[in-house]
Amino acid sequence: MNIEDYRKFCLTLKGSEESMPFDDKALVFSVGGKMFSLTNNLDTFDLINVKCEPEQAIELRERFNSVIPGYYMNKKYWNSIKMNNSISDEQIKEWIVNSYKIVVSKLTKKIKKELE
Repeated sequence: MNIEDYRKFCLTLKGSEESMPFDDKALVFSVGGKMFSLTNNLDTFDLINVKCEPEQAIELRERFNSVIPGYYMNKKYWNSIKMNNSISDEQIKEWIVNSYKIVVSKLTKKIKKELE
């Protein structure tokens, strides 16, 4: 997966928005004002972060060498995925969707209704 494919996929998720709130390198995708994925560097696109349930975060780190505790994130809930082509695009997309769903589940009823 390259940066443009990542960007296009994240924007297909209902209500998703992109921004660069931290600097001119980190691209953030959010829904309802809450992050569900981000990349640390647009130029190198070597890492993305996705949110997970705590048990799943640990399991994925144990199963995949390219999944590490969330870089600059709460390591209990976030994993970083090294974008080195060792994990299929389909698997990465599945993790992004899972992250999106976790974030949506925590949004207010009003925002959830708007996303329906």
